[in-house]
Amino acid sequence: MTRVELDPAITKAFREHPELTFEITAENLPVIRTMAPSGSLDDLVADSRFTAQERVVPSTTDAPDVTLLILSPTGFTGPRPVIYYIHGGGMVLGDRYTGIELVAPFAANHGAIIVSVEYRLSPEHPHPAPIDDCYAGLVWTAEHADEFHADPHQISVLGISAGGGLAAGITLMARDRSGPAITHQILWSPMLDDRELTPSSVDFTGEGSWHRENNRFAWAALLGDAVRSDTVSPYAAPARAVDLSGLPPAFIDVGNAEPFRDPAIDYAARLSQAGIQVEFHMWPGGVHTFELMVPDAPISVGNRHARHAYVERMLA
Repeated sequence: MTRVELDPAITKAFREHPELTFEITAENLPVIRTMAPSGSLDDLVADSRFTAQERVVPSTTDAPDVTLLILSPTGFTGPRPVIYYIHGGGMVLGDRYTGIELVAPFAANHGAIIVSVEYRLSPEHPHPAPIDDCYAGLVWTAEHADEFHADPHQISVLGISAGGGLAAGITLMARDRSGPAITHQILWSPMLDDRELTPSSVDFTGEGSWHRENNRFAWAALLGDAVRSDTVSPYAAPARAVDLSGLPPAFIDVGNAEPFRDPAIDYAARLSQAGIQVEFHMWPGGVHTFELMVPDAPISVGNRHARHAYVERMLA
């Protein structure tokens, strides 16, 4: 195991809050789901910077309908660009409100419409359920953009953690199916590879905010017996995609002390080799989604500034 020195603010956070390192198992998953933070439509409606609504839209398969949360900025006129948001949670946690506070400023400050999709969770609903739900919501968003004053020609995708993997997956899917034209993909500490082929996938065992044990549980929940086999679809694990040509520009960031580090580096490199414009950031001493742990630390401020600067340029 290669030791990686953590940022001092993150080290302090783990020392003061040891519960930040936890292990997800089949037995404790129901309890962890009840403890996971979320929000409500009432909370969002109370914020005068945007209006909020929910829409139940049809699936593109024979699956149940998909629920979308739509945040529209106030004070902006004309069709607005869309950021299609996919929450994190290792494929096993979260809902359409999870992490919405992280992307709501893109509506309030930059005038984007945020569409957050609720996808079915594993292990109850393994692949392809999550990616099918996310793609169905994307298709509906593009086809019905005029219903909520959105521009169907300016749709970007943003995903955090598991949502980053799903964002990369629906971007591949949209290309392959001649689906909605995605302008940009923002992959925030994305979950891309189930194979455990890299040092980072095995180095961080039993430590950090997301470690090898949780990663193995999450991939097994999504893929079942197929995990780490040759039968896994690149839509489920985008690092497996052979052809990355024809994809939209990407923003990818990751901590250098988390399991997703090496797959993110490789994906950014291969996108670049395929001729895709990529902005890539690796944050020294950063564990998985460290910005949520220490939001005021310099490393988090820098991370947030880089992402917001990219979104501002993207929307311009």
